[in-house]
Amino acid sequence: MRNARFLIPILAVTALLAACGGGGSAAKLQPNDIAVVGSAHITNADFAEMIAQAKENYKASGQAFPKVGTTAYESLKSQAISLLVQTSEREQKAKEMGVTITDKQIDAKLKALKQQYFKGNEKKYRAQLKKQHLTDALVRKDIRSQLLAQALYEAITKNITVSDSDIKNYYETNLASYSQPQSRGAQYILIKSKATAQSVYQQLKADDTEKNWCALAKKYSGDSSTKNSCGKSTFSKGQTVKVFDQTLFSAQTGVVQAPIYDSTNYKAYFVIRATTAVKPAKTTPLKDAKASIKSTLLNQKRTDASNKWSSDLTKSFCSGSKIKYQIGYTPSPDPCTATASTNATTT
Repeated sequence: MRNARFLIPILAVTALLAACGGGGSAAKLQPNDIAVVGSAHITNADFAEMIAQAKENYKASGQAFPKVGTTAYESLKSQAISLLVQTSEREQKAKEMGVTITDKQIDAKLKALKQQYFKGNEKKYRAQLKKQHLTDALVRKDIRSQLLAQALYEAITKNITVSDSDIKNYYETNLASYSQPQSRGAQYILIKSKATAQSVYQQLKADDTEKNWCALAKKYSGDSSTKNSCGKSTFSKGQTVKVFDQTLFSAQTGVVQAPIYDSTNYKAYFVIRATTAVKPAKTTPLKDAKASIKSTLLNQKRTDASNKWSSDLTKSFCSGSKIKYQIGYTPSPDPCTATASTNATTT
């Protein structure tokens, strides 16, 4: 059984929602606190628990845990504190919004994880906890955090919709993405020397077989992407240099064309043969693209709404001294300092 890393990766969490604010000023810092967030206390024990998990993650990935006092450790410490603060903020806001996670939900999620990683075997689950220096309570705590973040996200975005007008505007703005230009199969040999190009052309006119194309392309072509595939490729209209494009899309299928010279990019000659008929341009109609566009726009709108909600609440929570840190535990960068800077710049 592979090592089951089913917990949230500590200090690598991309929360669906960032800081969530609440009302009132911060509670008074207690000796065992590293910070207070509104009415909630974040303790040394909370911080130690997170650092212990981080150490286990480093160990599992074969990395040395940063030494206390180093820049790397201070960065890790700041991330841990910021995550603890964000989690506290999120929980307080969830309570205010009436968003709750029940033990039944946690049980169901844990049962699914046990089935996924241990085929429902309780002994194997417990053995893995011991191996990772975890407890069942900590697993449930992390599951609750995941479920709460998802529930908040759903509450914020549940009323977001995409109109037919939104879809039509997106389609028309990005029409090029739904259009395929003309295309055509070709064989070609790129040659620097005019004399060699003429010689290759004459050889192909005399013996226009696949075997000869393969041999001559391999021997003479200066294009490494096709010289070992008999010079074969497919081109869209307008994809390559003008002289090549014009020749290919006007040539008779299966007829070797006299050498043409590109004076723009390649400074070389091409011997070309169109191998297929021109495939007509095609545009995917709106009705066929509608479902995909709707999904794209819905995700965009939900992300934008979540980010705005999160940003607004961070600003609210950072105002009025609602967050206080014990000396030596202010994260760097401090999210509230960054918010204040953003406000000043905007103003």
